[in-house]
Amino acid sequence: MTIGVVSDTHIPAQARSIPDSVKFAFSEVDLILHAGDLTCLDALDEFSKLAPVKAVCGNMDDPDVCDRLATRRVVEVEGCRIGLMHGSGSPFGLHRRVVRSFRKDGVHVVVFGHSHRPHNEQRPDVLLFNPGSPTDARFAPYPSFGRLLVEEGKVTAEIVRINGQM
Repeated sequence: MTIGVVSDTHIPAQARSIPDSVKFAFSEVDLILHAGDLTCLDALDEFSKLAPVKAVCGNMDDPDVCDRLATRRVVEVEGCRIGLMHGSGSPFGLHRRVVRSFRKDGVHVVVFGHSHRPHNEQRPDVLLFNPGSPTDARFAPYPSFGRLLVEEGKVTAEIVRINGQM
């Protein structure tokens, strides 16, 4: 199963819609995970036209987004448990806080956002994955999104750098 992973899209503040490169890549995924800061329900609807979406709300989301989405969730895909949340507070210590949030859930992967910084780290007990932001690279070296591949209960992850498009 191929999963498109995105966070911090901030539509329409940072982009009018999903960047074309993300639309193209996500048109061929089985599932989309959005780790918050969609900011409006239109963005959620737009992603839903590409593939089924599991999402959480972030700190910048409109109240109607937060009314529809939880702040954290566990998604099970082919025997793999994926913790999904946005994150909050300072970017310093964010990794530790999001991992701790899912400690009792037996997750294999923690997907988060908030910092806009792409991060792909396999730790001994969990894969820690932040896809970055495809629309706002103020706090990151480049705009990006991510992909997870789940095969036979094992997960591989990649950060996809977006070149020349915002």
